Amino acid sequence: MPSSPEAADRAARREQGYAALRELLDLLAQDAPAEQFARPAAAARAAGASGAELTAIDEATQTALRVRRTLNQHQRREAELTALFDTAGDLAALRDLDAVLRAIVHRAKLLLRTDVAYLSLNDPVAGDTYMRVTDGSVSAAFQNLRLGMGEGLGGLVAQTARPYATGDYEVDPRFQHTVPIDSAVLEEGLHAILGVPLRQGTHVIGVLYAADRTARAFTPDEGALLSSLADHAAIAIDSARRMEETRAALVDLNEASQTIRAHSEALRRAEDAHDRLTDLVLRGGDFTEVATAIGALLRGGTLIHDADGTELARVDADPLARVGAAPRTPPAKAVAASRASGRAVPLDGTWVCAVLAGPELLGSIALTGRADLGEADRRLFERAGVVTALLLLLRRSAAEAEDRVRGELLGDLLSLSGTPGRLTSRARRLDVDLALPHSVFVAHSDTAPRQLLLSSAARAARIRHGLSGLHHDHVVLVLPADDTGSRARALAAELTQAAGSPVTVGAAGPATGPEALAQAHAEALRCLSALRALGHTGQGADLPDLGFLGVLLGDDTNLDSYVRRTLGPVLDYDAKRGTELVHTLRAYFACGMSQSKAKDSLHVHVNTVVQRLDRIGHLLGADWQTPERSLEIQLALRLHAYTWATTSP
Repeated sequence: MPSSPEAADRAARREQGYAALRELLDLLAQDAPAEQFARPAAAARAAGASGAELTAIDEATQTALRVRRTLNQHQRREAELTALFDTAGDLAALRDLDAVLRAIVHRAKLLLRTDVAYLSLNDPVAGDTYMRVTDGSVSAAFQNLRLGMGEGLGGLVAQTARPYATGDYEVDPRFQHTVPIDSAVLEEGLHAILGVPLRQGTHVIGVLYAADRTARAFTPDEGALLSSLADHAAIAIDSARRMEETRAALVDLNEASQTIRAHSEALRRAEDAHDRLTDLVLRGGDFTEVATAIGALLRGGTLIHDADGTELARVDADPLARVGAAPRTPPAKAVAASRASGRAVPLDGTWVCAVLAGPELLGSIALTGRADLGEADRRLFERAGVVTALLLLLRRSAAEAEDRVRGELLGDLLSLSGTPGRLTSRARRLDVDLALPHSVFVAHSDTAPRQLLLSSAARAARIRHGLSGLHHDHVVLVLPADDTGSRARALAAELTQAAGSPVTVGAAGPATGPEALAQAHAEALRCLSALRALGHTGQGADLPDLGFLGVLLGDDTNLDSYVRRTLGPVLDYDAKRGTELVHTLRAYFACGMSQSKAKDSLHVHVNTVVQRLDRIGHLLGADWQTPERSLEIQLALRLHAYTWATTSP
């Protein structure tokens, strides 16, 4: 039987209600936006649904929206937990701290659905916090921003260890705004910012942020999520630092172990080398045997020199020092550097070690062919220098015994204690021939130790087959010599270098026989006194080198010799060419060294005077017009005039 119109209408409305419910369920299943859930109620209202039906649909809609929110919360919570688990997994497999921090910042940006996320770390040295990692940032100024403690939102979080959030940072009066921070935030276009502290215990090490470029409020859930990520970031930083400290400790431990092994090996080698070399010396080995042992230990060529640079031994792999080649002398610069530092020093591929006894230089050893000498071998080489010093001291002890005999002969010779024949015979037994010309040299130093100067003089005497010793509180040498003045200057330089202090040497001679040598000694003493009085410390000379003062101090007043030494080149020039340079000199000095007055006195043109004076300068030297030289020349001119007047018929 057909239904009534009312029944059909009710059935249609029920079907419409069912359709609205099905649509709400479909919207839930599709995770549709919240605004679409109003469509079923609107359709029912348009279809003329009753009030009761519309109420039921509205209630169903509200229930569906609550279900949707619950589902969204579960989804968000699931995503958050997944992110936290992923972060924990990253920490468990921590290899790169920067990679983990970038992952945490990126997850914060995704989970909080913000435009930007970033992380800053505190700098305890600078007293501020600086950007370490950013995600979503486009501003270079923002990425390199540093915030002072208490400045801006981040500086306040770092200072107080409390989270802070702002819906619009630019207009928020709670924060200390600064030009650099506000400019960087404005350039990045940020408004809403959430910042939470990164803690290690009670200590804040940085801040984790989430930010949007539009103004909005952050929920408590978002703050809690960001705090959880910040805790993971703090753990990552702490773990990375501990791992780095562990790695550094392992590296240090490995290096220490290697150092200990190397040091132990170096000690063993050094002890073995010292025992071998010392035993060699005590058994009476010579310098060649010592050099051979050093070369074998250090795998290189070896040269040994005494303090005078005399080669004592050579066992050399250097082709420049092959057999038959000229002896190599130790480089003075390297020896001086080694002496000053107390260490072996390299120079052009050769290692040089000064051989010392306290401050005294005994000699040197050189090692060739080992430019790559390591620290252990360097110390071994230096230890070889100590053993070489022992050998040199033993050698010196024997030499000193001979020097005492020579010193006793020197004292008797200068004091004429004994007959000349007996003194000559004693000297001959020491390989000194007093029948040949010898000069006497007296050395003095205000600062060098007396014994050091005496030993240096003894070495010089032995080399030159002469005598040396202490006589009347002066160091005296008697040496074969022809040019006494030149030998005195060379001896002063040699003794100065050996003693390390200025040594002045007065000389006299040459003389032959004991009596003449005794007289020469007295003259050498006067010469030394004159040198010291004139302030010529560290120089050597004989009396003729002192000019007219030497003539006055000498036993034999030889005026002709003084004139020849002073004016000889000018006298010879006049004699050979018939010129009048001597006459020009007299006129020049008589006129007060005035060229214009001298030309009137000589009745010549001033250019002639200039030419003659120029020639005199070439003959006598460029300094002939200095006060000291001009005085000597004027005295010589007067003596020459006197001699010429007394010898002329």
